[in-house]
Amino acid sequence: MQEMENFMQEAIREARKAANEVPVGAVIVKDGKIIARAHNQRETHGPLAHAEMLAMERAFQTLGERRLHGCTLYVTLEPCPMCAGGIIMAELDGCIFGAYDEKQGCCGSVYTLPEDAAFYHRVRCTGGVMEDECAAMLKAFFEERR
Repeated sequence: MQEMENFMQEAIREARKAANEVPVGAVIVKDGKIIARAHNQRETHGPLAHAEMLAMERAFQTLGERRLHGCTLYVTLEPCPMCAGGIIMAELDGCIFGAYDEKQGCCGSVYTLPEDAAFYHRVRCTGGVMEDECAAMLKAFFEERR
């Protein structure tokens, strides 16, 4: 559990870099080491620039392989349908997230896409790691916007 919290803390640090973006941060870990990190950049790089997608792309660049076997994604917010699909296609070993997204989360809330038996690769998802801290960061961001 301590290792999960350490990596989630790194994802939180990454989320804080998001400036005028929804504060979502992600890190990808392989063999106990962070090999990629990213934060949301949708406002500056377009609608597909979610933290998870950017981190998976950077992990691919680091490893030189599209299959991210042996890798685990840590992200501060439950992945959306697009990112959940990317998690499957990247063939990650696991997805660990902080805050649940009751409106569009697809790793346990609305749907559990990465664990659906219809797909050739399934990814185990674990939510609620440092949930209070992750949720508070998101809540503060949206309150500031109102």
